Amino acid sequence: MAFLTCWACVLVGCLSASFTRASDLSGLCPPLWKESPGDFSGYTVENGTYIINPWVFSEKMGMYKILLNKTAIYFAKFAPENEQNLLWGLPLQHGWQYSSGRLADPSQRTDCGHKPDDLCVSVDSWWADLNYFLSVIPFLAAVDSGILGISSDQVRLSPPPKDQTRFCYDVSGCHSSFSEMMNKWIDFYQYMKLPSSNFEDLLKYLWAAHTTSLKNIVKSFEDRYDFYSKKESEFARKWAIAVEYIGASRIPTTLIRIHKSQKHLPPRILVNTDTAPLISDFTALQNTVLLGLNTLGRVDKTSGSFSLTAWKIAMKTQTSRKLLLELFDILLEISD
Repeated sequence: MAFLTCWACVLVGCLSASFTRASDLSGLCPPLWKESPGDFSGYTVENGTYIINPWVFSEKMGMYKILLNKTAIYFAKFAPENEQNLLWGLPLQHGWQYSSGRLADPSQRTDCGHKPDDLCVSVDSWWADLNYFLSVIPFLAAVDSGILGISSDQVRLSPPPKDQTRFCYDVSGCHSSFSEMMNKWIDFYQYMKLPSSNFEDLLKYLWAAHTTSLKNIVKSFEDRYDFYSKKESEFARKWAIAVEYIGASRIPTTLIRIHKSQKHLPPRILVNTDTAPLISDFTALQNTVLLGLNTLGRVDKTSGSFSLTAWKIAMKTQTSRKLLLELFDILLEISD
C-alpha cells in the first residue's frame, strides 16, 4: 500500500481521473477539432491518393478525427457519444502541445508556429517529432487494418522541409522502417474489432503500442534538446520516462479523464528561471506535476530503472491498477 501511495503522489499530475461528468462532451475536444477534416474528402487528392500534410496542425488533427470517428462503433458498448474511446488521449495530448507552444520552432530559425493562430508544426520541435509517431503510425496502421475504409495505397503523408529520412509517409514505408510500431498498433486494432473485446485488454494493447512507439524513437531526436532551455529539455526527458510508468499502470485515456488531467500540465514552454514548486504563473498542481516528474526522473536514474521494473510488477494485477486509479481520484479531488 505504501509503495502504491508514494508513486501515486508522484504521477498524479501526469494523468488522473475525475468524478466530473460533462454535459457537453464537444466542449472537451482538442483545439480546432470542429474545423479539422472529419473524413478523407477534406483532403487533397492526387491521382487517386489522399495527400495529408502532418506539418499543418489542423490536417494532423483531422487524421485523429477520422480515427476517432471510424473507431467509435467499437467503443459504443462502453459508453455513449464515443467518450470511452481510448484513442482520445492522442489528439488531446497533441492539442496541449499546440496550445502550450510546444509545436513551434524552438530554434527560432524560422517563424513556424510563432505567429498568431499559426498552424505550422515545426520539424525541429522535439514534441512534434515524437508526436509524429503517435499520429501517423496509429493512423496508417488503422488504414492497413481496414478500419478507415480505404486501401493501403490510397493515402500519403507530406514530408517536412528537412530531415525527411527520419520519417515514413505511407503504409509500405512505415512497415519497412518502423515495423514493430506498426505491428503493435495493428494488434490493437485487430483485438478492438473482436466482438469479445473487453476494456481491460484494450488498455493492454493500447499501452503496448503507445510505449513501443515512444521507446523506439526517443533517442532518434535527442539532438532537438539543444533547441530548448535546460528546464524544458529536462521536462521532455522526464515526460518520456513518465510515460513508461503511466503505460504500466494502464491509465484509461478516455475523453473526460484526459481533458481534466491536462489542465495540470505546464501551460507554456519552460525557461531556465522556472523552479517548481515556485513558478508564479503556474497553478499549485501544475507546479506539483513538475516537482513530481523531477522526483520520478531522479529515482529512475538513481535506481538504474529498477523502480520501473518494480512498478511494472506492482501493476501486474487489475486490483493494483484499480487501487491506483482510486488514489488518483482522491488526490485530484483534494487538489481541487
